[in-house]
Amino acid sequence: MRPLETLPPTETLEIENGLSLVPRMKLNLTIHPSLPSVSKPIDEWQLKRALIDFLKTSLSVSITIAEEDLQIRRLKDLKKRRRDEPVARGALFIRDLGFLNSKKKTEDSADNDVKEMEKKLSDWRRYAAEKMDGIELNLEGVKYNLSVEIPVSDDFERMRKDWEELYAFRNRDYSRGGRQGPDTIVLRGVPSRWFAEPRVSSKPSMLVTHTIFSTFGKIRNLNVAEDDDFRKETDEDDLGVDIVSGLHCKIVVQFEKYQDFYNALKVLCGRSLQKQGSRLSADYEVTWDKDGFFRNSRSQNQEKSSRMPETTAVRYRTETPRREPHISQYTSNDTRRKRFKE
Repeated sequence: MRPLETLPPTETLEIENGLSLVPRMKLNLTIHPSLPSVSKPIDEWQLKRALIDFLKTSLSVSITIAEEDLQIRRLKDLKKRRRDEPVARGALFIRDLGFLNSKKKTEDSADNDVKEMEKKLSDWRRYAAEKMDGIELNLEGVKYNLSVEIPVSDDFERMRKDWEELYAFRNRDYSRGGRQGPDTIVLRGVPSRWFAEPRVSSKPSMLVTHTIFSTFGKIRNLNVAEDDDFRKETDEDDLGVDIVSGLHCKIVVQFEKYQDFYNALKVLCGRSLQKQGSRLSADYEVTWDKDGFFRNSRSQNQEKSSRMPETTAVRYRTETPRREPHISQYTSNDTRRKRFKE
């Protein structure tokens, strides 16, 4: 695999297990009625058509998107809506970023080309968000105001500034070489079956997940668990879709080296996950661990193990249970043994 530092943000990265990280641009949408007292449900089809037409005609580049890449979630019960609440939320995905690619080839280094493309994508995303933010939509005689923002999980530079500020404060007490820094990524909203062992289980496998994320560097700790709360938080039930448990998983990866963490998070930002042979795009959320997941889980486990023989938490493991059966994670010391235990 090519060095991650040389990967432009508009190129696809193929990783293990038939998975690919495909570039896309995401913007979060919020729709408020111009008159707070409106009681008529918003027409989702007309809203989509209005936004699709705007993208085609009102930006510096004509953007064409599929209707399924404009996701709208209406408020379930307008009668219970507070006056300051939106009538709908949503997300816009622009998956064809070819318009950002330069037509002229330069003799600059690959590193400069990547930085130039990163800046171009960031500038155009900010331009699109500012252009769409605040526009008024007239749907069947009812006026609505659109608010647009860039998701934090898609803004790598914003996350980097956040952790630099946090650790600059923490490291004031580490003047003798014991400086700290982030090393753990949290990924939510990926299909469990894509990380499962084929023909064995639909539950995510620690071994498969470890193999996939080893693409980015040496792993110190790894945790995989069902993530039913992800779809509940995105109000999928407002669309009339039943939430089936176990469809998505949450993956927490701690790398041994800061640079591997840095490169992995940068590549995961602004991309969706696709599986060979599937038409589904997993529009996950990714962030860095601010709360010390593995440090806290170890201390909580020590407290609970003395009081509780078993836990109701759902975890998966691919090794024989030891003293702490509810913890599901790899450590760097036993990775090699587990990877060849088939």
